[in-house]
Amino acid sequence: MSSPLFLGFDLSTQQLKAIIIAEDASIVHESAVHFDRDLPAYGTTNGAVKGPDEGEVTSPVRMWLEAIDLVMQRVKNAGVDLRAIAGISGAGQQHGSVYWSEEAEEALAAMDPKRSLADPGHLAPRAFALPNAPIWQDSSTTKDCRDLEAAVGGPQVLADLTGSRAYERFTGPQIARIRRLKPAAYRASARVSLVSSFIPSLFLGYIAPIEVSDASGMNLMNVLTCKWDDTLLEACGGSELRAKIGPEPVFGGTVLGNISRWWVERWGFNPECIIAPFTGDNSATVVALSSPGDALLSLGTSTTLLLSIPPADTPPARFTTSHLLSHPTTLDAQIAMLCYKNGALAREQIRDRCADADWARYNELVEQSPLGNSGFMGFYFPLPEIIPPGVQGEFIFQCKDNDSEEPELLHGLQPDAPQHPRAILDSQFLSIKSRIAAILPAQSPPLQRLIVTGGSSANQTIRQLAADVFGMRVYVAESKEAAGTGGAVLAKFAWWKARVGGASGSFEEMTVGTGEVERMRLVATPKVEVTRVYEGLVENYRWCEKRVIQLCQA
Repeated sequence: MSSPLFLGFDLSTQQLKAIIIAEDASIVHESAVHFDRDLPAYGTTNGAVKGPDEGEVTSPVRMWLEAIDLVMQRVKNAGVDLRAIAGISGAGQQHGSVYWSEEAEEALAAMDPKRSLADPGHLAPRAFALPNAPIWQDSSTTKDCRDLEAAVGGPQVLADLTGSRAYERFTGPQIARIRRLKPAAYRASARVSLVSSFIPSLFLGYIAPIEVSDASGMNLMNVLTCKWDDTLLEACGGSELRAKIGPEPVFGGTVLGNISRWWVERWGFNPECIIAPFTGDNSATVVALSSPGDALLSLGTSTTLLLSIPPADTPPARFTTSHLLSHPTTLDAQIAMLCYKNGALAREQIRDRCADADWARYNELVEQSPLGNSGFMGFYFPLPEIIPPGVQGEFIFQCKDNDSEEPELLHGLQPDAPQHPRAILDSQFLSIKSRIAAILPAQSPPLQRLIVTGGSSANQTIRQLAADVFGMRVYVAESKEAAGTGGAVLAKFAWWKARVGGASGSFEEMTVGTGEVERMRLVATPKVEVTRVYEGLVENYRWCEKRVIQLCQA
């Protein structure tokens, strides 16, 4: 009999990845489908479609179905024994939402093994009330955010209840906007899924419940009780949203059911293969990589800092500008998060215009620029930013040698000036550095390691700069695909609990009991003298950021 394998998916903004691990968490196989390159017929740019309304950003649901078909074909073509897959879980881009029609449950249950998921008329369009899913880049819901905060008594009250104030990308405001502007589509939506619960629904043959950690990114769940809040449901979707959103959120490690007949007959999966809840991409990254005392820095399409922290009785005031998420596997921890919309795409814009789209040349410009960047501090927000909220545009300041003089806003700096490559990295990292102390609980021990993931984590210049700015040793994982790996680990967790650990079995017990080996590599060590310089730049950064906010509000 073959040793058990575990399949994790990561449906991110720009691609779908499939990661297969063995019982010791070693990676057996990786496949991916890049939406723009592999599925160009959908007309996406970086996996997304900008809508007619300002700030509206969606992705075609049928594109995701076709991506699953294609990635499964690539997995099979690679010779993977699909009958050895004992469990499936995964990750989805946070906040995105899928709207199922009244016919969805019937369509899922009756899927024809002779037809692909994306075959016209099979699932799409009949199973979906909306053909496109709003995703995390959407910023069209400002009115709905303010309405939601007003309904509960203000942003701090909402943050105390849900772990976050109202954010444009969060699912609750997205639902409210659809109800407001597309009432017929909302009425036709029998169920609403997150991206992370949409995928297991396809494997189960019925609509899956939402997982607890990803539910934290909706502004609909009480982050302390991990239950839906009726006041928030009513404010965003009316009395009918309770039925549309489905049962209470479930924890990772739960067995939702066995894989459906369609997957057994079409692809040859074992009918005993279990399906576990999928979580958000950030939470899956924590599952894959995090230990106490670690900071996780994801340098992907978005830039995200994740910290596992002890649970609090009440979310403190700091969570009006950051986030508190439930942990996907335990009530004994929570996840603090800082999330920035302008991550890799903003860095790539600077690379393209200053270094002819060449990372090697970009790195040379960063390394040749003096420490402190001759006083230049730049802010680059091609998209409306999350932190600080709503700012957009490009702003360059000249900081003075004399601390008593305020930085000067510059006009007319050339778009390809050599200061830009270092300036964007400095400002992105200093924004995080200026906020870390506020999101750590009081008397927390110093953070020990900075684990970097995402596309930019392969860039040694960026790794070294991160080590110097944060004053921490920087590590990378064996695989760059942390979210997909975390999904596979969650599949193994559910399988292990069902077979060995029982309902009370902990994630830590599984890790020890199945012989998992940490696969981290040290890639950068901070230079103490450089870290001191960046410590001295934090106040200048804060002043300049405050000025940017004022300029955007003027």
